Amino acid sequence: MHFRGRQQGQLGNTALRGRIRRRAAARRVHNSRPVSVEHYENFPVASWLCPPALRPAVRAIYWFARTADDIADEGDASPESRQAALRDYRDDLLNAAAGRPGSGRWAGVFTPLATVIAAHRLPVPLLEALLDAFEEDTRHAGYADRAALLQYCARSANPIGRLLLHLHGIAEPALLARSDAVCSALQLINFWQDLSVDVPRGRLYVPRADAAAHGTTPAACLQAPHADASRALVRELCAWARELMTAGAPIALAVPGRIGWELRFVVQGGLRILAKIEAMNFASFARRPRLHAVDHLVIGARALTMRPSPPELTRTA
Repeated sequence: MHFRGRQQGQLGNTALRGRIRRRAAARRVHNSRPVSVEHYENFPVASWLCPPALRPAVRAIYWFARTADDIADEGDASPESRQAALRDYRDDLLNAAAGRPGSGRWAGVFTPLATVIAAHRLPVPLLEALLDAFEEDTRHAGYADRAALLQYCARSANPIGRLLLHLHGIAEPALLARSDAVCSALQLINFWQDLSVDVPRGRLYVPRADAAAHGTTPAACLQAPHADASRALVRELCAWARELMTAGAPIALAVPGRIGWELRFVVQGGLRILAKIEAMNFASFARRPRLHAVDHLVIGARALTMRPSPPELTRTA
């Protein structure tokens, strides 16, 4: 679940990842730390559902990802400058993981992260995977097909879910696979929610093969967001995200305690965004759907009443 993905929930994107919607372009990415941890895209980080003992670890992971995303995406730096900064950032990560002093440039990030890595034996390759995705963002040229976009999600979103499951001591392969499905779904949902914002900024996440199948392009959809082709494209992309979310949703009922409840809200938050896009008749190239108070009540009610899906009936001859 993804830190880069922009949906509700601590696991994810979260991911959830994953991309972080910045709250203020003026936030600096060097030694400053946030006074309080806000939302990572729309993720509540270290929420009341997170066990208090794990909140510092979740905050450290959040700020690591948030800062790297700002390096990759904020301000007016050239792609080459961003890539150089991300290489330095990676060096500081590896130094922190090895217990060595870093550059000091991002001390507010790596001092707490080094403690968390040591205390919880965080899998550093998952943190490096996030950096791979941020570096890809500096060279962003779109995605040919769904497989290519899912490969991006596997680096930008899925590591967050796996890191948070690791903090909770959950390592069963089947649950990790479901976590990946939820994280990738959240990432996709946020892409389809933010089409009206991302496309003008050159963030092209609609697979070219999907757009071509509808005889259109993201630029054409932005110009004619209510056209049949535009709506049909978004409808199909939302159906794909819903399928992934449905595949991963059983994790919310399979894991115990607070994390299971958090995951229920993650799943239902993502599904609610899809419902909002559908209520707009899939015109998210025109505007970004938003959740309101009543939507949060619906999410809460549905999270509280989640039940396993009934088994499919088998036919006998």
